[in-house]
Amino acid sequence: MAAIVSHTGYIAMLDTHDSHFSYSHILMPGIAAGNLELAVARTAEELEALQRLRYAVFSEEMSAVFPDAADGIDADDYDPWCEHLMVREQASGRVVGTYRLLTPVNAAHVGGYYSESLFDLSGLGSRRDQVIELGRSCIHPDYRNGVVIMLLWAGIASIVKHLKLRYVLGCASVSLRDGGATAAHVWSEAQRDMQRSPQLPRLHPHHPYPVDRLTDSLPARTPPLIKGYLKAGARICGAPAWDPDFNTADFPVFLDVDDMDPRYRRHFGIE
Repeated sequence: MAAIVSHTGYIAMLDTHDSHFSYSHILMPGIAAGNLELAVARTAEELEALQRLRYAVFSEEMSAVFPDAADGIDADDYDPWCEHLMVREQASGRVVGTYRLLTPVNAAHVGGYYSESLFDLSGLGSRRDQVIELGRSCIHPDYRNGVVIMLLWAGIASIVKHLKLRYVLGCASVSLRDGGATAAHVWSEAQRDMQRSPQLPRLHPHHPYPVDRLTDSLPARTPPLIKGYLKAGARICGAPAWDPDFNTADFPVFLDVDDMDPRYRRHFGIE
């Protein structure tokens, strides 16, 4: 794996108090690995490039349906309020990976977190004001060797540290093209972990996927991205919601940064 290094230069973060894709002077270190660099989308053209990547990956690999999509772009009402991390080739500028982040301030502006369309978040309680939401994770198939995801996670860690937020929330999607076998396996493992973790918030789906009706005896493995979340210290904190547009079972994933694996805290500079 290529070494990830921080440059002396800085990349701007989106303004966390204003929408309409405007920018503040908040800075974070530039980060690169080999021929790849991490950046924050600064222009409408960069935003469109990562939205096209999302559309290509989600529609072609997951058979996702975007009823309102136009011209091969995945965009929604949350995008203008989010910070968009992207990994791109330094020579060509081609975007090969992305995550979007929604801060508590901007979630209040847009009317809530995206996760609230899938789950009842009342279980977060007072923790809600310290939650940053991750979403729309996407990596080009040519770059799924671990480097891109580590660059993106390094950017997320930098933002979390800068904003002094404690909790990270997101949805981990499991494809249902296997009839739900993988979702059943993930849920079986998650239930055991939740029983050992009474401190976890419990989030309940608005439209549950009937995972309890499935058997977890069929051969299945935990998807690599979910496995990576769990290794870092994140936990699944509820039953999956059914997303018919993406044909996925979406599991709520919650990370208390204070409980993050010490190796990851050191690696990403969260101390």
